[in-house]
Amino acid sequence: MSTLKDKASSAMVAVSDIDRAKAFYSDTLGLELEEDGMGGVLVYRTGSTHLLVYPSDFAGTNKANAVVWDCGEDIEAIVADLRGKGVRFEHYPEMGADYADGIHQTDNFRMAWFKDPDGNILHLNSA
Repeated sequence: MSTLKDKASSAMVAVSDIDRAKAFYSDTLGLELEEDGMGGVLVYRTGSTHLLVYPSDFAGTNKANAVVWDCGEDIEAIVADLRGKGVRFEHYPEMGADYADGIHQTDNFRMAWFKDPDGNILHLNSA
């Protein structure tokens, strides 16, 4: 019997302006657009998974992480590259973590958060 634990999953992000989102996810983040589908749905390949970006009247209403990328030791370089492209990283002082150059650090674990143009929270970590 097949179960969900055997199936791949994809993240989905709702946006209000698909053209603005396409510029952000393609150009700013540098994701590979795999499909520019019907109804304005964009499908990006990220590692071995997919990120679907779709138009919705409810874009940006999620107040929690929408997507997380496991960046490993590349997190500093990725954050520096995105900062160079104008991405503004969030600072959450209530976490009590050390914070420098857009990255929160607790022991050996590093995390960074930023928002897309609709306010969707995107998360990078060093796992």
